[in-house]
This record gives sequence, C-alpha cells and structure tokens, in this order.
Amino acid sequence: MAELKVTLVKSTNSSSKNHCATVKALGLRKIGQSVVHTDNGALRGMLHNVAHLVTFEEV
Repeated sequence: MAELKVTLVKSTNSSSKNHCATVKALGLRKIGQSVVHTDNGALRGMLHNVAHLVTFEEV
C-alpha cells in the first residue's frame, strides 16, 4: 500500500475545534512536524478536512 507523508504548515490557532482535533488525530503538534500514514479513505477524508493547514505527498 502507498504511504503519505503529512506535514503541518500552518498553525491551528483560530481554527475550529474540529480542525484542531483532526490535526491532533493525525499526530501533528508543531509546525513543520511530519508523520507518515498508510493511505486509505479515512485518512484522505481527514486531509480533505484540514487541507488548508497541512501538505501531503506520497512516499
């Protein structure tokens, strides 16, 4: 399966509680921090929800 590298590029300050919770569930805390996740539908939905805060690329 493909993997996605997700990086937090913008602060969650002034974001809704749902967006903050989604970023936290992705395992991101600090700007510039990256995590690798297995690509699946649930992950894609989370990324769509916070696309303005993160970047992602296939690994």
